[in-house]
Amino acid sequence: MNELVNEKILDKPIDAATVILLRNHKAGLQTLLLCRGNSRTVMNSAWVFPGGKVDKADLNQADSIQSKLATPAKELLNEPNLGSSLAAALFGTACRETHEETGVRLDPSQLQTWSRWVTPNEPSMMKKRFDARFFITALPDGQTAIHDGTEATDSQWITARKALQNYKDLKIVLAPPQIMTLNALTKFNDVEECLDHASRTLAYSIQPQVIKTNDSRTLLYPGDPAHTEAHQQMPGPTRLIWHKDHFEPPGGFSF
Repeated sequence: MNELVNEKILDKPIDAATVILLRNHKAGLQTLLLCRGNSRTVMNSAWVFPGGKVDKADLNQADSIQSKLATPAKELLNEPNLGSSLAAALFGTACRETHEETGVRLDPSQLQTWSRWVTPNEPSMMKKRFDARFFITALPDGQTAIHDGTEATDSQWITARKALQNYKDLKIVLAPPQIMTLNALTKFNDVEECLDHASRTLAYSIQPQVIKTNDSRTLLYPGDPAHTEAHQQMPGPTRLIWHKDHFEPPGGFSF
């Protein structure tokens, strides 16, 4: 962490898309996490949702992707200033990356918007910035998710509570957007309840802010008294503090 304290990232955030894949299980609502075991640049060994950056092929297929959506993509993303091609391409990226990394085939029309995360200029875990849109959907009937062995070296279906407990016990590595998303998922009992909530809620828009010291750092989220945005977006803690080699809310997790 210390080597990141005085750094600032001036590059424009990279547009990316992520998919929160859900299924019902006797253990409770589960989501799919992949291990980035081979990554040399982004979140090596971290457990993440399937996803990646927008590429030229996604942009070239934007019109075809948009034709599969009942509403303009930028309206679904709640980003009126976003270009139409990029908005549609984000849906395509989400489907393409999920298929490449897990073998699961999704149609853009199956995706619901969940959140938008813009990496702050002050790095917390990596030296790249992303403008990542998180989508959410159920695992389609008859399909099985299998990690590709290249971008993802391992995978697991897991409840949000179990994933957070494993993170707290230092058994896995999670990035802050995954921590906050998993915390939000603990509020739902099954896929149907979660997707119903997503259908009635505008995508959360979150740009963390950072308080840095020589030996720690605190990530602030909208709604925190020290954040410039007073309105809380995502339910859950409004800050995460680096403590004993991982991030935790003040007072620890309560899930």
